[in-house]
Amino acid sequence: MPSTSLTFAGREAHRAWLATQAPLPEGFRVGTAAFEFLPAEAPKPGRMRLTLLALDRPTDAFALQFTRNAFPGAPVLVGRQRLQAPRLGAVIVNNKISNVAAPGGVEAAERVCAEVARLLGIQAGEVLPSSTGVIGWRLPVPEMLAALPAAAEALQSTSVMPAAEAIMTTDLYPKVRRATAGAATLVGIAKGAGMVEPNLATMLSYLLTDADLPRQALREALSEAVEASFNLVSVDGDTSTSDTVALLSSRRRPVEPSAFRAALRQVCRDLAEDLVRNGEGVHHVMRVRVSGAPEEALARAVGKAVVNSPLVKCAVAGNDPNVGRLVAAVGKLCGERGLALDAGRVRLAMGGEVLFEGGAMRLDPAREKRLVAHLAGAELYRSAAAPDGNFRPPVDYPPHERCVEIEVGLGLGQASAEVLGADLTHEYVTENADYRS
Repeated sequence: MPSTSLTFAGREAHRAWLATQAPLPEGFRVGTAAFEFLPAEAPKPGRMRLTLLALDRPTDAFALQFTRNAFPGAPVLVGRQRLQAPRLGAVIVNNKISNVAAPGGVEAAERVCAEVARLLGIQAGEVLPSSTGVIGWRLPVPEMLAALPAAAEALQSTSVMPAAEAIMTTDLYPKVRRATAGAATLVGIAKGAGMVEPNLATMLSYLLTDADLPRQALREALSEAVEASFNLVSVDGDTSTSDTVALLSSRRRPVEPSAFRAALRQVCRDLAEDLVRNGEGVHHVMRVRVSGAPEEALARAVGKAVVNSPLVKCAVAGNDPNVGRLVAAVGKLCGERGLALDAGRVRLAMGGEVLFEGGAMRLDPAREKRLVAHLAGAELYRSAAAPDGNFRPPVDYPPHERCVEIEVGLGLGQASAEVLGADLTHEYVTENADYRS
């Protein structure tokens, strides 16, 4: 998926590269603020960050995509209403609390939007709210309102990096990608580490551009890009209640529509892979290319079945090429769908090594050794237990962009798909066992 395969020697090298991605398109400013608060539902102090994304003037050119979870958060409910608004002028994001299923959630979101609008001199209906964090807790609205002036005062038009850092929760590092289309620029940021299987995780992504395109063109382009990127990844198979992708344009620079669509697809694909690589506890990214399917939907389903298989995920985490689990995962999905496979036409491979072909496994000690090397070469870092017994990643940057490469040929048609997923590690279990405590 990524346009390049990058390697970083350390955090400083990664940060330096992020800085090259971060210049804002014309017509945008970002500002952040942070404050301490005590959640109403728990006696443990917390720290919330506010992120303000503002246009120099409200735009009629914007597109929004939201979660398909049947219990969407209050910001998603408000956001769906904003889809019909004539203009958007700002996005206000908070981390720590997702404002999902909380009493008075919609009213709380609207109060925050109203204060942002007052500070910026725009209409309350021109502000999009967005939240991520713990489900079920109430927003600390008084504290948020008190902190918003600081976010507004911090607005600057140089770099999106403060926003990319402020929206993080359990993310290890910020995610920023950019592309150009003629004279126009597109910059995207994203957060998401767990509860990630977007249909269209806790996934939020904001895409800012100065490309002069009308609203409908942006919405069609975003729908196409999301379907080919965020909707083809999974960290843990759980779809968040808060997924949001927002695309806003200041309409400052001319652009050829097809060039913009290509740039948007690339940025979304790169961010999607960043999300998986920065998933909670992720040691390996799996890239599953499925071909020979009777239809694309089936190809996608097979890819998701592989990356969401607990046994496949654990084998990959341990650098153990127990490839019978791959055969079982593909066979399970096809059996559930009533798809009659011709084993003689199915081909499975990993790291370029053929595993199954002609109706039989193709394994030997030399191939086993090469498979272990492929898995180990794609590993981001090794598990290390801290003194308290918990497992924590030793680095807060991605050392490389390599993947465990898996190929599935079904021999049933011409449709194909590419799905990204992650392994299942000690860190993932620890993170989600202790998320609130």
